[in-house]
Amino acid sequence: MSFDDPRLLLPALPVMLLALVVHEWAHAYSAWRLGDPTAKALGRMTLNPVAHLDLFGTICLVLIGFGWAKPVPVDPRYLEHPRRDMMWIAAAGPLSNLIQAALFGLLVRILGGVSVSGTGEFFLTMITYGVFINCALAVFNLLPVPPLDGSKIIYGLWHGLTETDMWRLEKYGPMVLFGLLLLGWLTGVSLLWFVLGPPVRFLVGLFTGGAM
Repeated sequence: MSFDDPRLLLPALPVMLLALVVHEWAHAYSAWRLGDPTAKALGRMTLNPVAHLDLFGTICLVLIGFGWAKPVPVDPRYLEHPRRDMMWIAAAGPLSNLIQAALFGLLVRILGGVSVSGTGEFFLTMITYGVFINCALAVFNLLPVPPLDGSKIIYGLWHGLTETDMWRLEKYGPMVLFGLLLLGWLTGVSLLWFVLGPPVRFLVGLFTGGAM
């Protein structure tokens, strides 16, 4: 699935925006439930896109079909079990995307065999992208590379990792991710998609029952 045709961005953008906003809301809500009021106090425990969108990330979303939202602030000092709770807060984001993918997948299963045109065809395309985008966002964020959610999950599970180890990883993680994205954009060969592709395709097939 590709955004090479600019016309495909129109049905993709609403579900991509929803995927990002719900992802960040899930982080904020889980942090609040675990005792940290920081995100709620800053107005981030909301489904209002304005509260979550990052300017540059939104521009990239419109121009290249890939974007990001502002990270939700979490203060571990409020958490009863900081290491464990940070893991659950991190996991809430990808989990929210998998739930959305499952719901969109159910709609694809129901409507996939129906003959549609016009508005119906646009809606079917949109929910199809809803499955793919949410699966891709979930898998991408589960990569164990800071600042992605997967790094916090690994830190919560692997007690051999120290705060110093995480600090070192957080220094270089964003550069590694940006380098991989830039390399894929410049060469047309995405090493990142080489890693993400198989689990994304598996999840898409699982949620749609092969209807896509």
